[in-house]
Amino acid sequence: MKIYITLILMIALLVVAFIFGSQNNQMLTLNYLIARTELTVAAAVSLFTIIGFFFGIAFSLLWKLIRAVKPKKNV
Repeated sequence: MKIYITLILMIALLVVAFIFGSQNNQMLTLNYLIARTELTVAAAVSLFTIIGFFFGIAFSLLWKLIRAVKPKKNV
């Protein structure tokens, strides 16, 4: 049940982020270390939301893998 509530909350937050981004047509300049690019706010919100989602999934899976491999201590 907890997974379903978390999944619904995550989907709702993603929908709100995409709605917010789609309403802004302003250009945004992103300065990297070696490059510069101009994106709309919608593209930037979408890009960073997707990057954050994949980082979260990767760290979650890495944490579960470490917990599965790490031997349990007997007290």
